[in-house]
Amino acid sequence: MRNLVVIKGAGDLASGVAHRLHQAGFAVIMTETARPTVIRRAVAFAEAVYAGTVTVEGVTARRAADAATARQIALAGEIAIVVDPGAEIIATLKPHVVIDAILAKTNLGTSIDQAPVVIALGPGFTAGRDAHAVVETKRGHYLGRVIWQGEALPNTGIPGEVMGYTEARVLRAPAGGIFKGLKAIGDPVAAGETVAIVGDVPLPAPLSGVLRGLLHDGLEVTRGMKAGDIDPRGERDYCFTISDKARAVAGGVLEAILHLQER
Repeated sequence: MRNLVVIKGAGDLASGVAHRLHQAGFAVIMTETARPTVIRRAVAFAEAVYAGTVTVEGVTARRAADAATARQIALAGEIAIVVDPGAEIIATLKPHVVIDAILAKTNLGTSIDQAPVVIALGPGFTAGRDAHAVVETKRGHYLGRVIWQGEALPNTGIPGEVMGYTEARVLRAPAGGIFKGLKAIGDPVAAGETVAIVGDVPLPAPLSGVLRGLLHDGLEVTRGMKAGDIDPRGERDYCFTISDKARAVAGGVLEAILHLQER
């Protein structure tokens, strides 16, 4: 099928790509792990792994038990989510497009011969060798640019700036153990307020704003692991809508697909 797309990963950036492609008429299937550690769960189709279904800006994703069911869901007009960390369904479904959106900063198994069109997001891939195209994911002048030869810019490890805050707006696990949120995504929080606990260790908000992202309850975390995200702008709607970064990356992916299909 010329319009069948398999996306590896279903986090918020991958979901922004999936949403754009779905709206452009592609049939989309996404693969995920059995216990996704996505932070921006309100705008990530990975949440369907836990909830069965999830809707982001009017587009619904549904969990599928196998490749055949996933194909049926995608052809029926929804996005399908399959627990398949190794993306084994690619060999079964033979999609026209494969997109590596895991954002692991390294290639975990994507090869340029997996489909007629193979696209990778961010650093860790070389266009022309690992994929037909790489899309830039680093914020700045080149965000969303399609790279036809070479690599994306290296990852700095520093979150994007929001109102002058970078690392300070990230919640990190204060200890190892089982994570439990005490606040919900979209809730206002004050600096110092406890928003979650790990075991019996409280996780305070480093600054005031709204809780834009938070790990799923019951996950086992390690000390220092990213566990949440606070938006100091205080706009609750931003917690439930696709980010500007995800939309820019999605635009680059759609451009690359159409260009490669035309060729």
